[in-house]
Amino acid sequence: MMQVCLNGVRGAGDGVAVPMSPGDSAESAAGAVRAGASDVHVHPKTPCGQDTLSPRAVAAVLDAIRARVDVPVGVTTGAWAESGPAARLARVRSWTVLPDHASVTWHEPGAEELAAALLDRGIGVEAGVRSGTDGAARFTASPLAPRVLRVLAEVTDPSPRTAEDSALALLADIGTAHGAPVLLHGAEGGTWPVLRLAGRLGLAARIGLEDTLVLPDGRRAASNAELVAEGLVRYEAARRPS
Repeated sequence: MMQVCLNGVRGAGDGVAVPMSPGDSAESAAGAVRAGASDVHVHPKTPCGQDTLSPRAVAAVLDAIRARVDVPVGVTTGAWAESGPAARLARVRSWTVLPDHASVTWHEPGAEELAAALLDRGIGVEAGVRSGTDGAARFTASPLAPRVLRVLAEVTDPSPRTAEDSALALLADIGTAHGAPVLLHGAEGGTWPVLRLAGRLGLAARIGLEDTLVLPDGRRAASNAELVAEGLVRYEAARRPS
């Protein structure tokens, strides 16, 4: 599986290629799916470009994307998008249009309660386990771990020289507990080395303007579709024996 991560916490200052509105997100998702993406991850935004979990914003972006693509669509539930765990939980319980899945960053306060609420509503949970945190230990000990859709192994090391080693260390911490599928991805300068590692290991991967604004050669990416197309080339090349 190659997931496209459309925008993340990026804003208008990161360039016009980063989709902010529901319409732009839908257009970007459609291009990415045509390029080969089989899953979409998006951060719903307020009109001023801030991440939000408001039911209106979530419904608007989900409806817009689903009108253009026929693949699963998921959203963030990052703690930064709300004022606290209770407010975040209330937002999720108030959603009127439901995503296919939602990411829950497991080291954040209230993650267990949030994941339980999502599961109760029939929403798949991507368990975000981030390097440099105690997320792996918390997740592997969680009674909810066997019920998640997949583990989102998030490598935050931005160095192209060390990101692969950081990814291997994170995967070792996660282990094979509960048998959940793993989607491995990097960020910024570590994005492309980690994507190639995912290919070598046969893990699901993701690429998009949330994770990186540039192609492997350092050129600015013109779109999520361009990143997906290049990502699939690099992923498949890594899978082939040398």
